[in-house]
Amino acid sequence: MHELDPQNVDPDRPHADLLLWAYRRGMFPMAAPRGRADPRPAERRLDWYSPDPRGIIPLEGFRTPASLRRIVRRSDFDIRSDTGFERVIRACAAPRRRGGWINERLIEAYVELHRRGAAHSIEAWRGDALVGGLYGVHIGGAFFGESMFIRPELGGTNASKVCLVHLVRWLRRRGFALLDTQFRNRHLEQFGCIEVPREQYLAELSRAVDLPVTWGRFESADESPA
Repeated sequence: MHELDPQNVDPDRPHADLLLWAYRRGMFPMAAPRGRADPRPAERRLDWYSPDPRGIIPLEGFRTPASLRRIVRRSDFDIRSDTGFERVIRACAAPRRRGGWINERLIEAYVELHRRGAAHSIEAWRGDALVGGLYGVHIGGAFFGESMFIRPELGGTNASKVCLVHLVRWLRRRGFALLDTQFRNRHLEQFGCIEVPREQYLAELSRAVDLPVTWGRFESADESPA
């Protein structure tokens, strides 16, 4: 990727190179939240964030609640990777989700990242129905979690949590060093999410993105949940 000149970039028109440039520097975009009347969602402005403190899940400190362990063992879902990336991100951006931050321009940019092998999805399927999943960006040994969704009306209750368990298993297996969650919230705390100062995060990020880690051919791991 060529080095970008931030002075010559329109921050409201993201593209794959701009996203990679920003993630390497600890920044990520979010479209302005939707209001009740949002007739032109694709035109919402983008804001760029570098939180202090920053949310991460230490890969060796990941926790799986006991109730979720049982669900994972039952294998209620067919867990796949990258078989429906655009469907996953569009489900995360669905209008029914209040306060959504993903607009069409971001979808196009992340789909291009996926085509380049720099963004991935973990998906939960029931037959032909995509019932839950998550997606994020991959640079070296860093994975930047972006968003997740479930479709409980299709049998997808807990599907995104199961996908997170399988994501962590895969990141460990491939040698990743950093799982970024951007922020910490009560939902993520149950899995071991913590906050670290931005300075510490940027130091860990700098080491992680230079690791020679590849995504590989995804396989649903059989190891016991942590």
